[in-house]
Amino acid sequence: MSENVLEVKNLCKYFDVNRGMKGSQKVIAVDGISFEVKKGETFGLVGESGCGKSTLGRTILRIYEPTKGEIVFEGQDISKLSRKKMLPYRQKLQMIFQDPYASLNPRFTVGEIIEEPMVIHHMYDEKKRKERVQELLETVGLKPDHIRRYPHEFSGGQRQRIGIARTLALEPDFIVCDEPISALDVSIQAQVINLLEDIQKKEGISYLFIAHDLGMVKHISHRIGVMYLGHMVEIGESNDVYRRPLHPYSKALLSAEPIPDPKTARSRKRILLEGEIPSPIHPPKGCPFHTRCPYAMEECSQARPATYEVEDRKVACFLYSPRYLRQRKGLAIEPLLQGRV
Repeated sequence: MSENVLEVKNLCKYFDVNRGMKGSQKVIAVDGISFEVKKGETFGLVGESGCGKSTLGRTILRIYEPTKGEIVFEGQDISKLSRKKMLPYRQKLQMIFQDPYASLNPRFTVGEIIEEPMVIHHMYDEKKRKERVQELLETVGLKPDHIRRYPHEFSGGQRQRIGIARTLALEPDFIVCDEPISALDVSIQAQVINLLEDIQKKEGISYLFIAHDLGMVKHISHRIGVMYLGHMVEIGESNDVYRRPLHPYSKALLSAEPIPDPKTARSRKRILLEGEIPSPIHPPKGCPFHTRCPYAMEECSQARPATYEVEDRKVACFLYSPRYLRQRKGLAIEPLLQGRV
């Protein structure tokens, strides 16, 4: 059996939008993305707002139906399964939502919220479910008497813990963490991250961790994928990507990360991208980043680059094509390939 718990192959998600007199058009939210997640691994996903990170996570879980492509979970392509056949996989594929309040039913007590998934999937008898709820409350650091309270009686960090407990109720193998800490205070963020890491070590769960906090993604992730306008532009080991990003967009994105050391921050070069992010309704032809890339070439506007294997990394950029790498010596682009931001 493959060591990959999840394999995404050429996944696309397009949304139809009504443009009035102009008729129907498509929002290209996710376009031809491929990657894999190993068992017990955390795959971090970073990129600007609106690049399709959350849409990708929801499409993998079939919250959104994929337009095309494959979603192979534990050796089974689940992208086209019927609702009935998909039900067993719902138990193994779960999600931690970004908003720890909107994702909880305000009319349910904490005990009912955590127990509900087990009722839907016919897990255990009633007595065992109550015991399981108490176990999960203890796992996420909540008190036994919290079981009778309602979501509005808790802080944001506590509500996110309730959401995590609900996610764990079905004993999943893979969890999409959709910016689970973005709405929390910094001190609470660390607690939630430590909780997720402890659960992973104990249960061997795989995570797709979506976030804007680049430092946090580096801390929790084994590998990182960088997204831009619905495309995956770079994939690599966490430390490698942060230490020496290869794709021009990755370099610009990571150069914007705040550094707590003022001396280091002053000495670091900030890469400022010109122009606006193109509309996903009318994406540019060729490489999606070429309209803002300082190293764009003529071929970048004509064709979409393949994903090239470079130094144990995958990079979707013509700068790393075999032909260009043979010609690059002596060119001005050399610092981009070897230097650090």
